Amino acid sequence: MFLERTLSGAMARAIRSFPAVLVTGPRQSGKSTLIRARFEGRHRYLSLDRPDLRERAQADPVGFLADHPPPLILDEIQRAPTLLPYVKAAIDEDRRPGRWILTGSQSFPLMAGVSESLAGRVAVLHLLPFSAGEAAGRPEPSLGIEAYVRRLLAAQRTPEGKRPGLGRWLLRGGYPAMWTGRGADRRLWISGYVETYLERDVRSLSRVHDLGLFQTFVRLAAARTGTILNLSDLARDAGVSSPTAKEWLTILEASHQVFLLRPHHENFGKRLVKSPKIYWLDTGVAAWLSGLHEEEAVQNGPMAGPLFETAVVGALVKAFRHRGEVPPIFFWRTGDGAEVDVLLEWQGRLHPIEAKSTATPRPAHAEAVERFRRTAGARAGEGLVVCATRDPGALTPGVRATPWDAL
Repeated sequence: MFLERTLSGAMARAIRSFPAVLVTGPRQSGKSTLIRARFEGRHRYLSLDRPDLRERAQADPVGFLADHPPPLILDEIQRAPTLLPYVKAAIDEDRRPGRWILTGSQSFPLMAGVSESLAGRVAVLHLLPFSAGEAAGRPEPSLGIEAYVRRLLAAQRTPEGKRPGLGRWLLRGGYPAMWTGRGADRRLWISGYVETYLERDVRSLSRVHDLGLFQTFVRLAAARTGTILNLSDLARDAGVSSPTAKEWLTILEASHQVFLLRPHHENFGKRLVKSPKIYWLDTGVAAWLSGLHEEEAVQNGPMAGPLFETAVVGALVKAFRHRGEVPPIFFWRTGDGAEVDVLLEWQGRLHPIEAKSTATPRPAHAEAVERFRRTAGARAGEGLVVCATRDPGALTPGVRATPWDAL
């Protein structure tokens, strides 16, 4: 069953403007499904996961492209990176827009090849797992980023229709297999996903000699989701050196498993924490790696707060990435402990956002947002408390409560 994606709107714009469009994102996020549903009738489709096609592309790229001229979809292009210079040559001969659609699952090595071969010729888009709206059948491909931010800051009610329950969402995450049709068996699917990820992405991205040790590192990193990253502590607990931990964290970023939220640089006269916060981009994977398998545990256990915050940050990342934008989000924490979970920097203003898993928000939940607004003065914009409420509304002057699935 195909569920529409918000990224369709950005893809439609990009394909009208660029000779090539690259869609990258984690494995099983729906890249191939989206592209085939939207473009296979106009483009022939080739998957370089097929060994025969991959071997031919690597052995004779000129002949391969001559046999498969554009308009063409090349799925999993990172499996045959030697094709990229020849795609560049073909584009330089015919720069009509929309003739090449590429996909890839590994952003760092793939982007190195794209930057070298296709700079100025390709629009790069990111498809992450479902947002809550997409999982509920409420994608917004026609809602641009400006309209999205206006709606978000106004804390408008989400459109009526089915909504994923919070506990179920935190436990299952947003990978399409969890929500299409009857939905996959959560334990079996995520277990298989992690094993495949370890065997394929990790081995191709880095020379990890001990997959068991790396898996320990991954589980410890998942248990830290929503916290300030202390790489030395993580390395010590995993039993590896700090340089190894840094390299392995880069692998998690490259394969779209984690997002590092950077601190905002403006100190407003206060000493700031400079380390990033680590968030998993899928709460289902983070919960599974942390040994959580029941809704009660993810909603009311010790990781309830970090997992909810992880869901909020992930939703903001998806909202911008699925509209072709870089997420302008940061966090703010001073040396004396004052903190705001997220700062959304938009049109010269800093909008503080707090994540609270409560279903009954009260003015006291806006305390951190109000404190930041006072500190930032004229730079501060409207603030939000994102929570489990169904009824958005004002908490204090300039601060509103909004449902988590409205993001």
